[in-house]
Amino acid sequence: MGKNLIQQARGKGGPTYRSPSFRYKGEAKFPSTEVSGVITDIISCQGHSAPLFEVKYDDNTCGYMIASEGKRVGDKITGESVTALKNIPEGSFVYNIEARPKDGGKFVRAGGAFAKVVTKTKDRIIVLLPSKKQKEFHPECRAAIGVVAGGGRTEKPFLKAGNKFFAMKAKNKLWPIVSGSAQNAVDHPFGNKRSSRKSKARPAPNNAPPGRNVGMIRPKRTGRKK
Repeated sequence: MGKNLIQQARGKGGPTYRSPSFRYKGEAKFPSTEVSGVITDIISCQGHSAPLFEVKYDDNTCGYMIASEGKRVGDKITGESVTALKNIPEGSFVYNIEARPKDGGKFVRAGGAFAKVVTKTKDRIIVLLPSKKQKEFHPECRAAIGVVAGGGRTEKPFLKAGNKFFAMKAKNKLWPIVSGSAQNAVDHPFGNKRSSRKSKARPAPNNAPPGRNVGMIRPKRTGRKK
C-alpha cells in the first residue's frame, strides 16, 4: 500500500518548502556591463554561505558580489580581477564562473570554494571544479580570480542537534532526514519494529504507487534494444 513519505515531501502531493527569499539581501552576481567599482561594505546574507561585497560601481549603481579572500572595504574591483576565462592564465584559481556569457555567475559560489583553469583552447576553456569534475566553458564566460571568502565553514562541528535545527530552519530546508529503516511500518515501506531485522528493504514492485516506489527501483526495461 502506498504511503505519504517524508522523503517525498518536496514532490507532488506534499507540502511545499519555500525559500525565505524576502530575508535575502539581494542577488550576488556580476553586472552585465564592465565590472569596475569600490567595495563599500562586507555583509552577511542568509541565502549565501559566503560573505558578500557591497560594491558601488563607476556608474553610481550599487550591487552585491561574492566576497573573496584578501580584500577589504575600500579596495577596488577592476576588470583585471573579473574578466573572461580566455584572459585568465592556466593554473589560476577562479570562482563565480558564468554558465553563459553575461549571466552574472552560476558556478563555484560557496564559502571557501575555488576552481582551477586547466586547459585553454580557441573555442573552449576547461575548468576543474571543486567536485573534481572538469567542465567546459565558453571563452567569453567571465569569472573572478581568487578564492571565495568564508573558508573552513564546514570544519566547525554543530555539536548539538539544536544548532543544526536552527541552521536548516534559516534556509527552510527539510530536516532531520530519517532513514526508512528507522521508521515505523505505517510510515515507510522499509520500516518495522523488529530489532533483529532493522530493515526489510527490497526492490519496489512493478507499477508501484509513489508511496511504495522507493529504494531499489526496478528498471523500466531490460535487454538490448532491437
